[in-house]
Amino acid sequence: MAGVASFHLTTWRTTGTAWSHLGRDRLTLARVPGLDFVRLLGTGRGSSTRPGADRRRTAAFAVWRDEAALEEFLAVHPVAARWHAAAEHWSVRLRGAGGHGSWRGVEVPARLQRGSDAGRVAILTRADVRAAAWRRFGRAGGPVDDELAGTTGLIAVVAVGEAPIGRLGTFSVWQSLAAMRAFAASRRHTEVVVRTRRERWYGEEMFARFEPYGSRGTWDGRDPLA
Repeated sequence: MAGVASFHLTTWRTTGTAWSHLGRDRLTLARVPGLDFVRLLGTGRGSSTRPGADRRRTAAFAVWRDEAALEEFLAVHPVAARWHAAAEHWSVRLRGAGGHGSWRGVEVPARLQRGSDAGRVAILTRADVRAAAWRRFGRAGGPVDDELAGTTGLIAVVAVGEAPIGRLGTFSVWQSLAAMRAFAASRRHTEVVVRTRRERWYGEEMFARFEPYGSRGTWDGRDPLA
């Protein structure tokens, strides 16, 4: 049976608490029944996708065997309880709506129930940037971030990353697939995509889109799906 995914964004009360859970919860989550894939992530500052870190905010992306496994985790597991008790927390359930690539060898889009991309969509991008391409990647990202910030139809976005340095991504929520595709076809974004292919910036990459549903909590004071 195909599974479902979830994304969780947590702002902690202190930097120490954030980094403690980012490290400690990895081992705990590895033992959760029905959790087939999980990555705990640091985040960028605000809605910027430029290099930088919000040391009080963490994120998690997970793939579950089925809806029941996710429901049980959210209802009774201590890690979920800590997320919900933090200064701010937002979580959303996700059905697959297409994509390609892999995350640490796992083809995430192929593991998910098929949802719909007729309404609002969530997008997860991630890549392992080769060390030799790190400076070029960083310089190219600024203009794309500026363009993204002014894009019509973008509801919310956060940059995410995992250790070691260079494993980066974004999670975004859009009013429609058409709005996301309009940004993807923009001049600056298209130029960077062409360069990533020609200059082989990435060792591994993934692009996945989702039908977001069942959100809970707030992200910067609001639920993007409300």
